[in-house]
Amino acid sequence: MSKYERVLITGGTGFLGKHLAIALNEKAEVVLTGRNNKQNFKAKSVTGCEVMPMDVSNIESVRDCVAEVNPDLIIHAAATKFVDLSEVMPMECIDVNVLGSQNVARVAIDKGVKSVIGISTDKAAPPIRNIYGMSKATMERIFCSLDAKTDTSFACVRYGNVAWSTGSVLPIWKKMYDVNGMLRSTGPDMTRFFFTVDEAVQLILTAMENLNDIRGKILSRNMKSSLIRNILDVWVKEIGGKWETMEGRPGDRLYECLIGELELEYTREVIYKNIKHYLISFNSKVENPLKAVISSDNAERLTDDEIKSILMNAPTED
Repeated sequence: MSKYERVLITGGTGFLGKHLAIALNEKAEVVLTGRNNKQNFKAKSVTGCEVMPMDVSNIESVRDCVAEVNPDLIIHAAATKFVDLSEVMPMECIDVNVLGSQNVARVAIDKGVKSVIGISTDKAAPPIRNIYGMSKATMERIFCSLDAKTDTSFACVRYGNVAWSTGSVLPIWKKMYDVNGMLRSTGPDMTRFFFTVDEAVQLILTAMENLNDIRGKILSRNMKSSLIRNILDVWVKEIGGKWETMEGRPGDRLYECLIGELELEYTREVIYKNIKHYLISFNSKVENPLKAVISSDNAERLTDDEIKSILMNAPTED
């Protein structure tokens, strides 16, 4: 990671961006960007990093920021994350997640940025069933297709729900619990991958350390999943309250795929730091490909103790 002296994190004033900035702060000069001035001010006080206003959907804003910072690495974390809102407001989702990613890529190439890493999601894996997933899958394709065509290297990382992050169900339940002790779930029989923010940060650091291997590809890693009702039951047991089922949201589905069926012959296992990772290449089939879909339904499940640890150790941002 020492080869990167200046790192620009788009959407860096969000939950993941701040934790990533803290992890990188002693290794490189880190600059964060965001659209919300209140969040920008808070992120600067929390991380100690320089923060600049930037709107990824405006290419001139991106161009001005990149010219000012002159980074050798851009970590593209800016995104509209809410699945239900993306279904209701699809143009906002496309503006930020697709056009914004395109703007970042174009400016990075124009300004000679050494590397770009895009942050993706399991909702981008086929079969895709919502606008948010489509938008992130498009970002993956844009970045991976550009890698071999310019001097700028591109790669993506893909993972499931980052516990306690913006858009995660856990802070939503916390607000419900604080109001009247009643947690409401749209799908207690759904399964989801859950990932701590430390694990999410480590995946990005692994991508940075192995960019020569993963450029033009998507890096993911082995992660555990849980039935939503199991998390609710552990919450009630350890924290208190009750839970009930509510009407489903637009874009919801019963399970998520980390590696979809259409991706199997393009995906191989790799080991980094004794952890099983997955490397997806859209452009060429691989030797010894994966044989089976990796979904939140067939993944190893979190134990009650692991769920308890996630619930009782919510990371702080202050």
